[in-house]
Amino acid sequence: MPLKFDKVANTNTISTKFSKETYLYWYELMLLLRRFEEKTGQLYGMQKIRGFCHLYIGQEALAAGCMTATKPEDSFITAYRDHGLAIAKGITAKACMAELYGKATGCSKGKGGSMHFFGVKERFFGGHGIVGAQIGTGAGIAFAEKYLGTDNVSLTFFGDGAARQGMLHETFNLAMTWKLPVVFICENNHYAMGTSVSRTSNVVDIYKLADAYDMPGDSVDGMDPEAVHEAVARAVKRARSGDGPTLLEMKTYRYKGHSMSDPQKYRTKEEVEEYKEKDPIETSRQMLLQYFKVSEQQIEEINERVRLEVEESVKFAEESPWPSDDELLKDVYVQEDYPFIMD
Repeated sequence: MPLKFDKVANTNTISTKFSKETYLYWYELMLLLRRFEEKTGQLYGMQKIRGFCHLYIGQEALAAGCMTATKPEDSFITAYRDHGLAIAKGITAKACMAELYGKATGCSKGKGGSMHFFGVKERFFGGHGIVGAQIGTGAGIAFAEKYLGTDNVSLTFFGDGAARQGMLHETFNLAMTWKLPVVFICENNHYAMGTSVSRTSNVVDIYKLADAYDMPGDSVDGMDPEAVHEAVARAVKRARSGDGPTLLEMKTYRYKGHSMSDPQKYRTKEEVEEYKEKDPIETSRQMLLQYFKVSEQQIEEINERVRLEVEESVKFAEESPWPSDDELLKDVYVQEDYPFIMD
């Protein structure tokens, strides 16, 4: 159920069926993602981080809600705005920051950079630079799970821009035909690379694209971890039971540009500020303080713990070695002795 509150934060208007522990988890995770990305933006400006870089600031509720609605064995795969989901899935902030630096200790050995985070152990399969390519790959992961007879689900994330790719339609067709255990999650932050949804298609309600394939689809408040959790939990249950995929359109918003080089001339500052009024981190903080009666001291302890984790990740990246020259051609092809990822 959506979180109900007013700006006065009257506790009589707040209602939830989630526990204090869940909200503490959501708050700390979302704050970690926010602070990590803020530090990333700062380091990019200092030229410590190079290349393309797409920040997740504003979209943290999606990662939080998806984590509590899934199990560790479920797979996540996404596009190049991947830092937040990677950390949520369990790749350490240190490994992520080192990857941004291009260091050998990074989650992709310094070879992937911002857009290509990867973690087999964490079941995080990218980080993909080609728009929409991960939609088909995510369904392929789901096919493997069904073939192997597991009850694991593939959560396949993509943006509103990728929803216009042909890959989506071909994948939807096969996913429904084969009843694959995949949840398609469109992180609709409204502007793709810089063009609004209404200027790219007559179908502005992206979840309705599922109708052509008799696939269940729903529109979800992606700024609310409660709403995200409940929608994903329903879709995951359907997938585990053998009934096939679901399309969830998560209405979210990025506070920063598409990438670090985006001047953001396609939207007003007033629009951004309006979205910040329902910031999921502040909403969760108020819920903890007002409804669950968590002390300010406990909130500050979380804030400090997150601050230290981010600072330690920067120190780790700074002190880590660069990849050696003999790494250049490694990991291009799968070696015969490479353990199969499903083992």
